[in-house]
Amino acid sequence: MRYSQDHKAQTHQRIIKEASVRFRRDGIGATGLQPLMKALGLTHGGFYSHFKSKDELVEKALQAAGDEVDVVCAELFAQDRPLEAFIDAYLSQWHQTSPHEGCPLPTMSSELGMRRQPSPTSDAVLNARLRQIQDTLDGEDTAERSIVIMSTLVGALLLSRNVENAELARQILEVTRKSLKRAQS
Repeated sequence: MRYSQDHKAQTHQRIIKEASVRFRRDGIGATGLQPLMKALGLTHGGFYSHFKSKDELVEKALQAAGDEVDVVCAELFAQDRPLEAFIDAYLSQWHQTSPHEGCPLPTMSSELGMRRQPSPTSDAVLNARLRQIQDTLDGEDTAERSIVIMSTLVGALLLSRNVENAELARQILEVTRKSLKRAQS
């Protein structure tokens, strides 16, 4: 039985969406194609009628994650105190405990840097945040300061997700949030 083009396109998008969630939550290497397809009620062999390789899926899933984050960030950066709003959201308990819905950079950056080919989508996600941060800053060296802020945010979130002690995780987020806000005052 042949499926319509519309069905194939919908299935393609379902795979990308599920991969985006799993790559952000578990990482690229820990996400196998067979369990991914099985979770969607599809066969492993069917994967290759949608994608040439896992690398292609990684790029598309990262783009989907970036698009989701772009929507949230547009709202945050439209507020009265945009950088504070962004810092608060990025270093929130929700973001710490919901990697599958948040920024893909903390989970995926180290793996993307080790892949055979650099990820233009990862660069685009990072550059979008850097521009938004830079646009909120006054004075000199705004490009360099935006890099420090984003690096600090990603690092703090990553550390808070990887410590076993819940109090230390909370403290990492709180101390970093306060420090970044104080530095902007």
